[in-house]
Amino acid sequence: MKSAFSSDRGPETRKVDSLPETVVLELQYLPCLEYIACLLKYDRVCIEAQEHYQKQTYRNRCYIRTAGRVMMLSVPVLEGNRKIPIRDVRVDYRQSWLKDHWRAIASAYGKAPFFEHYAPFFEPILFRKPAYLFDLNWELLTKCLALLRIQKSLIPTSSYVKSPESPRLDLRSVIHPKKNYQNNKIYNGIAYVQNFGNTFVPNLSVVDLLFCEGTRARSILEQSINW
Repeated sequence: MKSAFSSDRGPETRKVDSLPETVVLELQYLPCLEYIACLLKYDRVCIEAQEHYQKQTYRNRCYIRTAGRVMMLSVPVLEGNRKIPIRDVRVDYRQSWLKDHWRAIASAYGKAPFFEHYAPFFEPILFRKPAYLFDLNWELLTKCLALLRIQKSLIPTSSYVKSPESPRLDLRSVIHPKKNYQNNKIYNGIAYVQNFGNTFVPNLSVVDLLFCEGTRARSILEQSINW
């Protein structure tokens, strides 16, 4: 069984080599703010749908702020040690990560100003248990963009290209949890009021911004873009 985004199903793939201001990105799990800022910055977004899965990246993890620390939420996958196409990587629901993630999110943001408004949009996607990581990330990303009122055409790649030619800007794996976001010069990390702590922590998952700032989230992101 293939992912819903295999070649004969899912979003239509289009040739994007001639499109202006096109950025190529991988999918992330509940993306970080640098990633969303990048989506806002470029006119067209090409989503890498043909790569092999890469471990220890934002593809299966995100970061939230709890009462005592920044917490990583990681989605376990069944084929994490095999070199297979990202669309065929299945989520491991045998582990209790789903309840753990939602419990952590509710604990961290339950008293945030906009949690009750936005949480009902995310919970059904997670607990519907999409079989494939690509599908899970796609649904979460499109929901995040809708909540931020960002209208953006996401174009899945039809083939893997190691080094895309101009005018496509290849930012696959550039936005990485082990890299300093400041070096990428995409996101400036404009401070906003977070649920815990006196010191602002930049570049957390977009849910941190949504739950804390609500309808102001997009404006804050736009101010955070490094033009």
